Amino acid sequence: MATHDESQRRSGTGELTRRSALARLLIGTGGVLSAIQLRAWGAELESSGRLLLDKVRLDGMPAGHPGLQAAVQFPLIEALHGRRARRFGLGFEIPDGPLAYKSRHAPQPLDPTEQMLVLASMAGNTGWHHMITRNERYAPQLANYSAAAGGRTFPSAAGFHTCEFFYTDDEGVYLLPTRDSGALLERNAAGEVKLQSWLDAHRQLVVKLADGRLNLPPMEPYMEGHNTWCVNRPGTTMVIPVTDVAQHLLLILCFLTQNGYCIFDDLKGQQIPGMEEFKDLVDVEHPYPLSFVEQYAITESTAECTTSCYAGMLMLQALGLGGWMFDGLDRFSVLGASGNPEVPGLGFEFQTREDWPLPHVTGRPGVFTAYTYPHYPDMRAAVRAVTERKFGGGGPFNKDTPGPWKESSRIRSAALFHDEHFQACVALQAQYILDSYGKFPATVPAVFILTYLQAQHIDLDFYDKFFKEHSYLETQRRHMEWWHGA
Repeated sequence: MATHDESQRRSGTGELTRRSALARLLIGTGGVLSAIQLRAWGAELESSGRLLLDKVRLDGMPAGHPGLQAAVQFPLIEALHGRRARRFGLGFEIPDGPLAYKSRHAPQPLDPTEQMLVLASMAGNTGWHHMITRNERYAPQLANYSAAAGGRTFPSAAGFHTCEFFYTDDEGVYLLPTRDSGALLERNAAGEVKLQSWLDAHRQLVVKLADGRLNLPPMEPYMEGHNTWCVNRPGTTMVIPVTDVAQHLLLILCFLTQNGYCIFDDLKGQQIPGMEEFKDLVDVEHPYPLSFVEQYAITESTAECTTSCYAGMLMLQALGLGGWMFDGLDRFSVLGASGNPEVPGLGFEFQTREDWPLPHVTGRPGVFTAYTYPHYPDMRAAVRAVTERKFGGGGPFNKDTPGPWKESSRIRSAALFHDEHFQACVALQAQYILDSYGKFPATVPAVFILTYLQAQHIDLDFYDKFFKEHSYLETQRRHMEWWHGA
């Protein structure tokens, strides 16, 4: 969609285009950095919003850097309406077909600031999570569902936050862990956070796991045929959100128990033995089906991965980068369960069994492990770990964890602790699943990936050759000028 198309200006009928409406309503500040509020449009972009451009250099870039200015001014409506998958990047080639084309440019990796803006838009910590504040069932105690005290740029069911972020570029494979980072930065007295400080705080969390780009051969079965020409190519940054469905399921079982519910095994048509011991906590006569609850777990946790990629997709429009979100990779190859030792993926451990149709991926020790066996000796230990994450140091229900409230300690400590009886109720159900099916969860993966985001420099020549005018945004048309002086 055009950004400067004279033919789309306001007509005599009083209709407003996106651009003129934004100009009139001064909504040119939201964009992908979510809720930036500029008071002035000066050359140095002085603002009193949540993210500020420093007057000093940003990663060696001068104050008033045109690409950064364009990004923080970029309208949310423009990002939404101009969002498109733009797959053809510098150095790419389509060898045949109606869009056959070979780029005349060399691949160009994202520079550190471009890359960190994309990463922080996807995995970025945005301060303290506001929690779920009330449930009549156990009011006036605070609802005790959340597992993380910090919020991120994407939503999570009840604040569970069970996904983390891996990424790869020409230089290596990395982890950017933010789910338990609390609030990386506090606002100053004016409610401000400087952009440079926000990016630096995330950059310091990055852990390099391997040298060189993730080895994912551009062929089937490692990726779907329509992606072999464009995914994980030189110059690109590919981000891989990975979610812990096993932990998410434990958190759902905690949620159910807190609200008086339990599960039964609808796959085998039987109740879970021993649940009568906990009829003071849960309604053992009207349980939820196991398969339904596990579907809930994978759906909710997948939503984290997908919405984070969508946030990154909007940021691509603001920065003027090409790329797209997609799911056309073999997830087992990406995680490390391809069966080919030459394609180790992210190096996650997995188990197989004759009666399992697919590998059961559980995690990479010391990097990312699901809350399940064999990373915990039994499910009671996994439930204890979930309880520690919620109520231990830095957890959302620890009185010493800072927060957004004027009396954070009083509010955090108002949540009911998961005592031994409560933990035993959750653990009995979880251990039954593990014992009955040899894995936890029973019907869905313990570790799951679905959507990815790839960012790259767009090759405008390709779009100029094959597409009608305005197939890309003004930020993309001027990206090389604004960011790289070309």
